Amino acid sequence: MSNTSFDNTEARKRCLKYRRRLLDISQQVSALHGGAALSAMEMVDCLYHGLMRDPAGANSPDTFVMSKGHGCMVQYIILEEMGVLSREDLDLYCKADGRLGCHPDYGNPGIEASTGSLGHGMGLTVGMAYTEKFVKKTDGNVFVVVSDGEFQEGSTWECMMMAANLGVDNLIACLDHNGFQSFGRTSETHPQFYPIREKVEAFGWECAEVNGHDAAAVVDAIQSRKGGKPFLLVGNTVKGKGVSFMENIPIWHYRSPNPEEYQQAIDELQEVSS
Repeated sequence: MSNTSFDNTEARKRCLKYRRRLLDISQQVSALHGGAALSAMEMVDCLYHGLMRDPAGANSPDTFVMSKGHGCMVQYIILEEMGVLSREDLDLYCKADGRLGCHPDYGNPGIEASTGSLGHGMGLTVGMAYTEKFVKKTDGNVFVVVSDGEFQEGSTWECMMMAANLGVDNLIACLDHNGFQSFGRTSETHPQFYPIREKVEAFGWECAEVNGHDAAAVVDAIQSRKGGKPFLLVGNTVKGKGVSFMENIPIWHYRSPNPEEYQQAIDELQEVSS
């Protein structure tokens, strides 16, 4: 695990910049899945800036998979900031002559796996973690960000059971628990989803739960894990976090703001930064 000290003030500045960039890109496409990217923003930021070793390097020992592929815009923006993706790449997002689709595609710079179909990322990363630990015999950690919707897929739970059986304690999963599955609250559509932590621990994992928008708490929880088991962090988040009219409103799972809404959102973010 990285010993890099984590500066929460700098993390807030970065995430504010990411949110502005996301809103700018939203004016170029009709569907951005902005709500899902905004909720995962701090957790993905702290993985890249506090936990992964040499995340922009071609030979980083650690691996990151954005399993909730519909929220990939946060990953694209961070990779742009790190110089892995270009500004032109993001300006051509979801356009015929661009290379970045609305879900991550393996082969693009910084993208380790094609994702987007719910429930595949956990299986992929269990295999990656097993390969690092038992085949290559490295100290590489595998990080994966998953969604509420993916935790309602049977494949996810099968792979979590297998992860514990295999002893892949180098697998660190983060659940972006914003409480929504597309257009419905999980507490209403799937009340038996809860309690999450007890279920995860019963499957042989170590688990912690924090405010997923408190990046320092996310870093501390992951760095403080006991080890010896795969680890899940339940990050409690707000869908559409940072823009008042988007927060916890299901339509923003897909929709992009119109010009008036865009300006309101930018104004709100300026107020936060002042």
